[in-house]
Amino acid sequence: MLPGGQRKDGRAARRAGLWVGLLLCLPGMGRAEFQFRYDAEERIWTLSNGVLEAVFQHTPAQTFEFRSLSDLRTKDTWAPPDNIASSPIRLQVDGTLWDARTQWRLAAQTSRAIARGGYRQTIVLRDLLATGQVTLELELFENQPALRYRVRFRNLRPATARVTLADMLPWSFAELEKTYRVFRVNQWVRGGIWGNFEPLTTTLNPAGGTVSVNSGAHGQHCGWLALRDDADRGLFAGWEFDGRATAAVRHTRWQGHLQLAATIQQLSRPLGPNQDFQVPAAFLGLYHGDWDEAGYRTQRFAEAAIAKPIPDQNFPYVIWDSWRYQFDLDEETLRRNTEIAARIGVELFVVDLGWAERIGDWRADRGKFPSGMRALSDYVHSLGMKFGLHFALAEADPDSAVLRANPDWTSSETYHYFDALSLCLSHQPVRQWLVQETVRMIDEYNLDWILQDGENMVKRCTKTSHSHDPGDSNYSNAVDGLNAVILEVQRQRPRVLWENCEDGGNMMTFNMVRNYVTSIAADDSGPMTTRQAIYGVTYPFSTRYADRYMPDHELDYYKTRSYMFGGPWIFMNRLTEMRPEDVELAIAEVKLYKQLRRRIREGRVYHLSARPADNRVDSLQSYHEATDTAIIFVTRPQATGNYRMVRPRGLQRERNYSVRFQESGRTYTLTGEQLMTDGVRVDLPAMWTTEIVYIEPLQPGP
Repeated sequence: MLPGGQRKDGRAARRAGLWVGLLLCLPGMGRAEFQFRYDAEERIWTLSNGVLEAVFQHTPAQTFEFRSLSDLRTKDTWAPPDNIASSPIRLQVDGTLWDARTQWRLAAQTSRAIARGGYRQTIVLRDLLATGQVTLELELFENQPALRYRVRFRNLRPATARVTLADMLPWSFAELEKTYRVFRVNQWVRGGIWGNFEPLTTTLNPAGGTVSVNSGAHGQHCGWLALRDDADRGLFAGWEFDGRATAAVRHTRWQGHLQLAATIQQLSRPLGPNQDFQVPAAFLGLYHGDWDEAGYRTQRFAEAAIAKPIPDQNFPYVIWDSWRYQFDLDEETLRRNTEIAARIGVELFVVDLGWAERIGDWRADRGKFPSGMRALSDYVHSLGMKFGLHFALAEADPDSAVLRANPDWTSSETYHYFDALSLCLSHQPVRQWLVQETVRMIDEYNLDWILQDGENMVKRCTKTSHSHDPGDSNYSNAVDGLNAVILEVQRQRPRVLWENCEDGGNMMTFNMVRNYVTSIAADDSGPMTTRQAIYGVTYPFSTRYADRYMPDHELDYYKTRSYMFGGPWIFMNRLTEMRPEDVELAIAEVKLYKQLRRRIREGRVYHLSARPADNRVDSLQSYHEATDTAIIFVTRPQATGNYRMVRPRGLQRERNYSVRFQESGRTYTLTGEQLMTDGVRVDLPAMWTTEIVYIEPLQPGP
């Protein structure tokens, strides 16, 4: 029986090619060859974009199962073990597990083109007793070796049900008697004390060894992982959820089993009759190579399919931020800094914490800004810069007007952000007020940019007096709270750009990537701490999601170039106190950054050295595939030795390249083979020095 009750004779189906659904190659999609096919007799979906192929089946036993995921270029295939069924559906409702063993009726299935060069397969399944319905969406994008998916559950019972488990990575694979390593990256945790984007590699014990990833706001790790076997066949995965989740990879050889999971912590979501629950979207991709390759494939997929679009070709911006003045700022001081910032080449001027009457009262302090914040905004705009404000949207001072009027709007747990109390954003009145306040602030001050800050953006709240369920704090404060507020403000004021900050880079998720144009990495740190952060964060995330805050006002090349690689470059100097020679150096370095930023933004990151440390030279490369050019930042802190041999990567072996140096002025020619095998000598004549190496082809490519 086909959807809609139509019957089709098996022999006639074979004569028709057995395919029901979509089979197309889209000329308007460039090289993409989307083939979304449904075999009605075998009840098999085969989805391909010419790079990746994913196969699923509604089996004769009425279960819905994952069959295989294949890289059509490398011929690598990942499939479940013969003895264990796998499905992209795994959630628990009222004690019933809906997964690879659940029996379903196919209610509907459709395919259609979606935005950003993608195609979506939608499959609607109902259990045999018609107590629940699952809508599964499977997406592929042009030239991307990754499958994006989401599951929506509808309660068809006449009574309220409760979702207590939702798995964003419910995949099982045959382990093929291989050795597996798992790779993950810390977030910026507790001011960097417990984590500064350290890459972590663990070899799985085949006797049931497990590696965990604790992600989300206030979590330990970024919301991403990669694994590969001893032949460098690899998987990467990311999940689009800002709340806290626990992911895991487990290797069990006696079962022939490699299992992935990523479950939402403390989930307890009530669903009334015909209400839906949305499992956050996730993606699973294939690669063949090292961890740099896993990161590159992840980043290209995220930029193509889910990331907030690049605002303009000048992004990432040069920014000035007022935090070096902390709360000791005023209109006159900022105006003087504005004039110097414009001279240096700053493109965005941000007034940090301390501008408002108090946290939660988001109106300019009239004592500090007698002319009003709009006057400063207009002056900044008159100098050709954008204007932004710091905004701790989920915090409020105990003496703020909003909390004096609504003392119950706080979450049951507070996080002590500059003595403020935390607001519960999933409480409907808080959400409504906050959207109105944010839109008013944007309009009143003519904002171009919001620096979102706070301590733990996804609050814990168990209050029974709030509109959310007291047992569902994590999911509701992420989805119904933080995400809902940001998305509604962005819907109403789409031109305003948002920067993610959770007292540093402590909400590094792929839902963050969807909502923000950039994110802080290490917060207000020195050159070494910053380079360490950029080293780690540029595995899972594109360089634009690694902005850096430079606090120093006495500058040299070691300092400026420690902050140059990544997303927006943010000066926090007291510009009025800088020496003339420092201002001139800043002008020259900003000019250089603007020449390099687009190539770095679009480039592929290669981590050429170990993680930066005081006793060794560190090297980080960006390779721009379209122009076959490379830029390498080489930095010597307290390491010994006056030079290093650096081996670039990604070049064409038979091609001749010009190699030149920013500081030494040397220029010579080598082949790609020589550069990648023998390396290039980089002179670093003293401690606290740096060099930039440029590698460019001598003749244009075909």
